[in-house]
Amino acid sequence: MNIFARFAQDESGATAIEYGLIAALISVGIILAVSTLGGTLNAVFTDINDTLNDKSGLGSAVGEGD
Repeated sequence: MNIFARFAQDESGATAIEYGLIAALISVGIILAVSTLGGTLNAVFTDINDTLNDKSGLGSAVGEGD
């Protein structure tokens, strides 16, 4: 009976589950932030690329300005 009483009072498994849930929530937050910022950064770098190509007169393809 002593084994069952210790098992009922043991909270180390609950603590591990809580840490797992916290890690999962942080991971979801990071994934959402990266996906949101990734699209924005892609648009910014595309605009920079287009601007540089327009200023240099090379166009969008390599060798187009020859």
